[in-house]
Amino acid sequence: MEHVLSTPTAKAPTERFTGDVYLNPIQTPTEPARLSAALVRFTPGARTNWHSHANGQTLYITDGTGLVGTRDGSVVRVSPGETVKCPPGEEHWHGATDSTLMAHIAMVVGDSDGDGTTWLEPVTTDQYTHALTKLDG
Repeated sequence: MEHVLSTPTAKAPTERFTGDVYLNPIQTPTEPARLSAALVRFTPGARTNWHSHANGQTLYITDGTGLVGTRDGSVVRVSPGETVKCPPGEEHWHGATDSTLMAHIAMVVGDSDGDGTTWLEPVTTDQYTHALTKLDG
């Protein structure tokens, strides 16, 4: 058994996120397991870049209100206690609304090359605003 008393909070890298985002690792892959999990906290307006995962991703919302969007224009509003499952290869993004923070536990099962995440371009202000408007309308 390993009892982890705390994990350091790190600011998320600006090349993968817009706005202020903070990460606390929960599980890093250790062979033979490939699970990676982290508590991710987004300040209002903060979000990931577009990205996909070779084996999919599961998001469990712990606090606040957020958004998860896909390339086809689908957007869902997420709240504490909800789970979103992003299938393998689906390009998506997630983050806080413009007025509330959002925190989730992000879980990914990696592949033989690492965590299996492909990071893409930032979600533009227009894409983000459109997602907010879509939910409000």
